[in-house]
Amino acid sequence: MIKSLILKNYGPLAAIEWKGLAKVNLVIGNNGTGKTFLLKAAYSAVKASEEYKRGDEPRKLSEILSDKLYWTFQTEKLGDLVAKGQIGKLEFRMEMDEGTLAYSFGESTVRTLLDIIEPSQSRSSNSLFLPEKEILTLYKVIIDSRERAKLFGFDDTYYDLAKIISIGPKKGRNYQEFRDARRSIADVVGGRVYQDENDRWLYKKDRYLFPISVASEGVKKLAILDTLLGNHYLDNKSVIFIDEPEAALHPQAISQFMKTIYVLSESGIQFFVSTHSYFVVKGLSLLATKHKEPMPVLSLENGVATIDDLQNGYPDNPIVRESVRLYEQEVELSLS
Repeated sequence: MIKSLILKNYGPLAAIEWKGLAKVNLVIGNNGTGKTFLLKAAYSAVKASEEYKRGDEPRKLSEILSDKLYWTFQTEKLGDLVAKGQIGKLEFRMEMDEGTLAYSFGESTVRTLLDIIEPSQSRSSNSLFLPEKEILTLYKVIIDSRERAKLFGFDDTYYDLAKIISIGPKKGRNYQEFRDARRSIADVVGGRVYQDENDRWLYKKDRYLFPISVASEGVKKLAILDTLLGNHYLDNKSVIFIDEPEAALHPQAISQFMKTIYVLSESGIQFFVSTHSYFVVKGLSLLATKHKEPMPVLSLENGVATIDDLQNGYPDNPIVRESVRLYEQEVELSLS
């Protein structure tokens, strides 16, 4: 697992020191507060650690991480990620079970990281980032734009996912929590999404087959997770980053999705979820209270990061405050 994250002068994130991370971790804040930025920074580090020394990979960790940051944030030079108007270099430090991965650089850095601390061992598991938008209808375009055209557009969170969703299902025993989660996802989407022998994605609902284009974006997004649970790409030491899971899902589906996340976390998978949805906060808070599980939550507001635990109640955040305000207004109107 990732045990802690420390960032300084990292784009919109002036200073974050997030320790005591658990199986499910939540980042909450309004648009533009840096939620996705934080998830991408952590994902880039985790993914680079997994690619390092794997198979015939000849590159140094510094080279892998440099490329990962470049294609994930898609800046002309890495130095553009350094917070403007702040004093000092960009700093990143991540404590994992495998050791410490840390780096720093200044505004003049172009493509190569020089100041880096490597973990004592590379990661053997596979992690993934579920971006806000689904990719089932675009995954071939995403791969082509990167591998042939070498163009910015779809960052590495999309490209990495596009490369792995076509891995076919594997036979053999799977984790019980994975099987339970797949059944839960099937209930939410009302069927199954799969790829046929002609590489076409199909949506099977009851006895009927439909092209994937007729399925909602929410269905396609959940289907991606179901696919990766079924093809054994993930294991019980994977880390999953989910950006705005509420996108294109109705409140009941969001609630069920949060339960699915909790079930998977019981297998050992660690989750980092970013959101500006009260339904996501509410769903995870109820699970934390019911199961007496710590669920760290990082609230971002006006450049300030506040750390709480959903097990102890809702964080003081504009999203929660607005939801409470609307509820109180509704009660007031009903009593008037």
